[in-house]
This record gives sequence, structure tokens and C-alpha cells, in this order.
Amino acid sequence: MNAQEVIAKADRGEGLTEEEIKVYRSAVKPEKHLYGKYGTLAKKYLEEHNIGKFWAIENLAEYLHDVDRQADELYESMHARLSKDERFRRTGNFIEDLRRQTEIQQLIEEEILSELVYVD
Repeated sequence: MNAQEVIAKADRGEGLTEEEIKVYRSAVKPEKHLYGKYGTLAKKYLEEHNIGKFWAIENLAEYLHDVDRQADELYESMHARLSKDERFRRTGNFIEDLRRQTEIQQLIEEEILSELVYVD
């Protein structure tokens, strides 16, 4: 079977054999997508820990870009909320303010990873 026949078969949604998949992969070069930090982490997690979901996601690039977008939104909303909290207010002491900002960032990072990146 030549590459054009395999590509046509894949486009019709027909199942491919292992040999045909190899032919298809060599004939059709994947598009390179750039993801942000959380999209990249989500992709790596799916590849290593949930390969079934990785292959089942119909539009992986859109899914990973959406993870990045949701992470940005969650970061902004949590940062705004936590910055108003009394325990994270600025004191005027550089070291103390740095410690508080670092704590805010760690809390937000944990939330993003648990809610958006490491999900099954």
C-alpha cells in the first residue's frame, strides 16, 4: 500500500494497521505546536501516565492551548483574591514581602497543577 492510499484511508476514518500507521507517520509530518508551561506539563503527563486519554483527545493542540488559557485565568483570579487577603498584604519589609509573594505563587501553582494539569 502506498502513502497516498494510507492517507486517504486515514482521512475516511478507517482503521489502520500497524504497518499503515508507520507509513502514515512517515508521509505526514506532524505540525509543531508551541505550548506554554502548563500545556507542556499537561502533554508530558498525558504521554507518561494516561496514554489512552492522550490518544483519545480529538484535537490535542486545542486542548493544550486551552489548559494554558485556563491556567492564566486561574492565576489572575487567584492572585487578585489572595493579594487582598490580610496575611499576604505588603508590609514594607522587602524580605517579608518577597516571602509572601512566593507563598502566593506556590499556592497558585499547586492549584493549577492539581486542577488543570494532573487530571485523569
